[in-house]
Amino acid sequence: MNETHDPQHDAAHDPAHFNKHVRGYLVVGGALFACTALTVALSYVDFGSREANIIVAMIVATVKAGLVAAIFMHLLSERWTIYRFLLLTVFFVIGLFLLTLLAYHNPIRM
Repeated sequence: MNETHDPQHDAAHDPAHFNKHVRGYLVVGGALFACTALTVALSYVDFGSREANIIVAMIVATVKAGLVAAIFMHLLSERWTIYRFLLLTVFFVIGLFLLTLLAYHNPIRM
């Protein structure tokens, strides 16, 4: 049986390679835990209005979602094409939020 030796394949199965990724996952998990604690702590702070409190909570939630998407969903190592689709999606989500905000402040009366 003739087996070829692939150094790249061995590098991917090296324990140091796994330790590097596990360490990164633990750091991101700690950051997510800290952001969750921050969210709970900020829920007791009054930023002047309900809207301001929601904006602050959404900022922290966006950071948490970004960490999950970048690290756990491996989007950090994706090609540029996926970022184009992601930016397009963000553009449309912002547009939908703005339409909802406009409808909230100027509702259609029948």
